[in-house]
Amino acid sequence: MKQRTVGRSGLRVSSLALGTMTWGVETDVDEAAAQLVAFRDAGGTLIDTAHSYGYGETERLLGSLMADVVPRSELVLATKAGITRTPEDRLVDASRGALLGQLDESLRRLGVDYVDLWYVHTVDDSVPFDETLGALDAALASGKVRYAGVSNYCGWRLARAATWQRAVPGRAPLIANQVRYSLLDRGVEREVLPACAELGVGIFPWSPLGGGMLTGKYRTGIPADSRGAGAGRPLPLEQRPGAAGIVEAVATAADGLASAPVAVALSWLRDRPGVVAPVLGARTLGQLTAALACETLDLPPEIREALDDVSAPVLGYPEDVS
Repeated sequence: MKQRTVGRSGLRVSSLALGTMTWGVETDVDEAAAQLVAFRDAGGTLIDTAHSYGYGETERLLGSLMADVVPRSELVLATKAGITRTPEDRLVDASRGALLGQLDESLRRLGVDYVDLWYVHTVDDSVPFDETLGALDAALASGKVRYAGVSNYCGWRLARAATWQRAVPGRAPLIANQVRYSLLDRGVEREVLPACAELGVGIFPWSPLGGGMLTGKYRTGIPADSRGAGAGRPLPLEQRPGAAGIVEAVATAADGLASAPVAVALSWLRDRPGVVAPVLGARTLGQLTAALACETLDLPPEIREALDDVSAPVLGYPEDVS
């Protein structure tokens, strides 16, 4: 697997990231161990988790695997703070106290002294933005975090935060923004991606397969054994305008390349300008293996252009002003 530099920093990570959101919830310890080994053996290094995943169980499970299965030294570890989940609720708190407290808890669960990349998980307008960013400064100064990023920040928020951090020497520069991005969700191309390119911030797409729709398994409905069954996720294709045509275009390209739709969709995204590493959220080893196949696939220019055209986001004023 190729290695890439994150934004304008010295941090190098694999061109795919292994997401762990299902670990300890839908993915048990044995399946998680198999995924971690397969990812490492494919050349993957970047592992993505969060304080809120699995009500904390995800980080504990990952910590046990780093102790017994794949050593911490072989991995680039990223986690997030700012959200706490319970079975009944989702609490957002990006205050200094909450963020630093969650960082300490994450380190204990993971059994490590530091994480390579630490994100503010989401926006919290109830807290002054400079207080939130000050927590990143404190975390880096303490040695508990090597690099800092944000998640789910729109263009203007990212620009304000990144500029603020670079205004005074010693503040933690932002090097990453983790956002929803796929052939089905290209809205970040209007302002987020240009802002990231200008400010030297790397893009880490989550939900790179559009909630599984780009695998093609929802073309004729929602399979009974899928994550979307019963819970209503991901949305049926008919509820996403234009989604059916994009999914069919991916399937057609896959047929022509003797490949799988998942590999085509990930290959397209992996090589978009500014993208560092799509975050793979596989529930099973089979799903992860199918996703890793994208590393052997380089899309021909004509297929890439066709996918660009069929999925192009609508641009208007002022984004289209050059």
